[in-house]
Amino acid sequence: MTSRTVTLLDVARAAGVSKSTVSDALQGSGRVAEATRDRVRAVAEELGYRPNSAARRLRRASTGAVGLHLPATATRLDYYMNLAFGAVERAQEDGLDMVLLAPSGAAGGRIASRVDGLLVIDPEPGDSAVPGLLDAGVPVVTGERYLGPATGPSGAVVCDNAASLTALLDHVTERGARRPALLAPSGSSAWATALRATAGSWGRAHGVVVTLRTVPFAATPAEAEAATRALLAADPAVDAVICAPDGSAPGVLRAAAALGRKVGAINASGASRASSAREASEASRASSAREASEASHASSAREASGRNSRNGASGRSGGSERNDEDGGSEDGRSEDGGPGTPRGTGAAVGPVGAGLLVASCVDGTATRSAEPPVTAVDLHPTAYGRACAELLCDILADRAAPDTVRRHSWSLETRASTGSPG
Repeated sequence: MTSRTVTLLDVARAAGVSKSTVSDALQGSGRVAEATRDRVRAVAEELGYRPNSAARRLRRASTGAVGLHLPATATRLDYYMNLAFGAVERAQEDGLDMVLLAPSGAAGGRIASRVDGLLVIDPEPGDSAVPGLLDAGVPVVTGERYLGPATGPSGAVVCDNAASLTALLDHVTERGARRPALLAPSGSSAWATALRATAGSWGRAHGVVVTLRTVPFAATPAEAEAATRALLAADPAVDAVICAPDGSAPGVLRAAAALGRKVGAINASGASRASSAREASEASRASSAREASEASHASSAREASGRNSRNGASGRSGGSERNDEDGGSEDGRSEDGGPGTPRGTGAAVGPVGAGLLVASCVDGTATRSAEPPVTAVDLHPTAYGRACAELLCDILADRAAPDTVRRHSWSLETRASTGSPG
């Protein structure tokens, strides 16, 4: 068939399927089994089939627009707004308008008649709108993989979320943390699932328990503060808190301040060792104080015994009462309110003044402008939005094959909250 142009009908006959199945398989749309999709593509490549882009646009009555579906919580999060701006900018470069879809979604057929393709960002299997979007009959690119049972997207742009959390855990460990914790996002998106799984696998690999506290996918600073207070009250030995949700880091900082924890104070060679030295010194002073007190009591008791032997039994009774009273108020206590401090005195639940490292899985205005500035993973959301829109544009223009998966890079920004320079 090299003497003439290979058509869809030629591919359909060679693959033993209908012409519409070939069209859906090559465009990455419709309900086509994966095995059939692969066979059709293999036959098309063998025959030398080349899509006619002009004819495709004419047949589909191109709308000149693509749709963007964001999570319902996106409107109040820095990350998604920056991502949307990047996607709009890139789509316009191909002459396409961007239509922001309502969070509740709409029937796939109605959407397909209004747009040439779709971007679905952080698709959540629990989002009832997503299956209809993926099966709308137009090319779909997802930002992160979809882990649900519906028809797969035409393409995806993904970040290595396991690697980014691993980098944060490695970093706080290098800075001296020995008991890290993660405020992990709830839900079953690819991002949330990867973070929770990585916390467990990293902990097993390093022989360290990473304490998990689940918070809402888009936890507010107030929710992060409450979760951090509960975390540190339950386990005061936690010395690093990594918060996942965008914009939640200020809540962690407020909780640390309220509990008297010094953010960014520990590191491998300095403050953590100084803290241990202070604790040992305080324990030594407390022990010396108790020994001196016991020696003083013993001396007083001997003197009282001598006086009582001269003055009679009534003197022994008075001396005994004073010693019992003194011992009950001082036994086991130290001046700095150490381990022997009686319950009910209002003492803080954690080691006041101890260091706490704070980091975030998502960088943004909240982390950069915090006091101190917070170490975070910069996911480069504007560039990520551009990358998602670029892949969709490439699929629509036949510059990329359906089912293309592209990687998006991230970077670790170290700041004062982990004892690193801003």
